[in-house]
Amino acid sequence: MNIVIFLHEVSLSNGQLEQFFQLYALIPREFTNNLAGEWTTLFTSQFLHGGWWHLISNMLYLWIFGNNIEERLGHFKYLIFYLSCGACAALCQWFIGMNSAIPSLGASGAIAGVLGAYLLWFPQAKIKTLVFLGFFVTIINVPAVVMIGLFFIQNLISGFASLQASANMSVETGGVAYWAHIGGFVFGMIFAPLFRLFQGE
Repeated sequence: MNIVIFLHEVSLSNGQLEQFFQLYALIPREFTNNLAGEWTTLFTSQFLHGGWWHLISNMLYLWIFGNNIEERLGHFKYLIFYLSCGACAALCQWFIGMNSAIPSLGASGAIAGVLGAYLLWFPQAKIKTLVFLGFFVTIINVPAVVMIGLFFIQNLISGFASLQASANMSVETGGVAYWAHIGGFVFGMIFAPLFRLFQGE
């Protein structure tokens, strides 16, 4: 669905795309002022992407880590888990900047929740990773706990740095939604055992 919607995005003119994002992305200021009318954007925003790299990187992470979580939870509960993590991630990003007019969009908050579950259930799994050594490229196996741990630490540091940068600037700028990643990850770790508990396992 992410790919289909993105292909629709690239078929739109700049003006049409802006209108599309206004309708379906989560815009913190609009969400703050009209919660009853904007709550659906907690979910629709998860299927929008701002460019090819945004889409490809998210789908790569989802492909690598999502399989095992879906097998563990089952298709339907995985879908609910994924959307719940994405919604909580969007709420975390909204809480950081309630009056922002910058659209928040992308699947990365939901995928961060998948990473949180993966860290709980498969910490010693080995992830094949490309490593660039000068002009040479090699593949090494990195434990999931290392790769995902670094992901979280990097986002945590960058998230606090973004707060400081925002405090020092009078003009809003877009960028990576670090607090969506942090929130999605934390809620993924919280939700994962609860979903398993409801399975009676």
